[in-house]
Amino acid sequence: MSGSDSLKDGLSLPPPPIDKRLRLPEGQNAIATKSKASNAKTKKDYRGFVAGVFSGIAKLSVGHPFDTIKVRLQTTQSTRFKGPLDCLLQTLRNEGVTALYKGATPPLMGWMVMDSVRLLFEHVFSNQRLRTIIPLASKDTPDRLPAFGHGIAGIMAGSTVSFIAAPVEHVKARLQIQYAADKKQRLYSGPVDCTRKILRHHGIRGLYHGLCSTLLFRSFFFFWWGTYDIFSRVMQKYTKLSAPAINFWAGGLSAQVFWITSYPSDVVKQRIMTDPLGGGLGDGERKFRRWKDAAIAVGRENGWRGYWRGFLPCFLRAFPANAMALVAFEGVMRWLP
Repeated sequence: MSGSDSLKDGLSLPPPPIDKRLRLPEGQNAIATKSKASNAKTKKDYRGFVAGVFSGIAKLSVGHPFDTIKVRLQTTQSTRFKGPLDCLLQTLRNEGVTALYKGATPPLMGWMVMDSVRLLFEHVFSNQRLRTIIPLASKDTPDRLPAFGHGIAGIMAGSTVSFIAAPVEHVKARLQIQYAADKKQRLYSGPVDCTRKILRHHGIRGLYHGLCSTLLFRSFFFFWWGTYDIFSRVMQKYTKLSAPAINFWAGGLSAQVFWITSYPSDVVKQRIMTDPLGGGLGDGERKFRRWKDAAIAVGRENGWRGYWRGFLPCFLRAFPANAMALVAFEGVMRWLP
């Protein structure tokens, strides 16, 4: 009679001998198991943070010149620049190539942290917390969040990181709209000088000027992370693309969806962040006291097209910059032990 026949008859093979010297008491065994789980979680969170740092560097190196052109178009009258190409040529002619990287230092330092925190929080929320909050898990894959769940994770992550992003983007934007080639003619000589002057004359509240508009803008991460999950699933199911290729295409396409849905709010945000703060700073008189004042001004000056001014460089930037950021994140996550 074979072993399988004996099991069918209700019999079982004798258990293997247990070495009592290696057996832990139940309490210690539970503690050891819990410790291993905790170590595994810490390791996973650490990997997410490090991968986020590299994703931020990848995004900045590819996308900042596009961002400079975008911000300049968003914050000027239509009479100053005929379009993105004219803005690029004027910038290069009057200020040189380095002008395209004006304001790059704050995001270089800040976006590494922001993307690390955002991607880490998205990872934590989608894998642990949202699963217990949103009863929408797929019947086929109950351990995986649906696209809506990933969208909610994006909102949570975007809201959390806004408190880091607001001052970083505020300083970046003010540096990007300084058109003088000679540093002596600029109000701010660099990011440290800009931060110091804002704090001196307007305090921490002045540094966080534009926080509410940042929170609104980053709530659209719902569409970014939700559609990224959808595109990833579709490509995994219907294509034979490799994992890095799926990350690239899904990342680029979802970034385009994000910018299409969020761009008008970004225009208003940039107008608020580059609005003169006034007072002892000596940068002019403040125009927008509230978010709606800036939103109305954009429409009054340029009509509905004003809410989409600068969209082309943003559209061209979004695919390579955000896709490469996601590729870097996924690649480092696979590479780290």
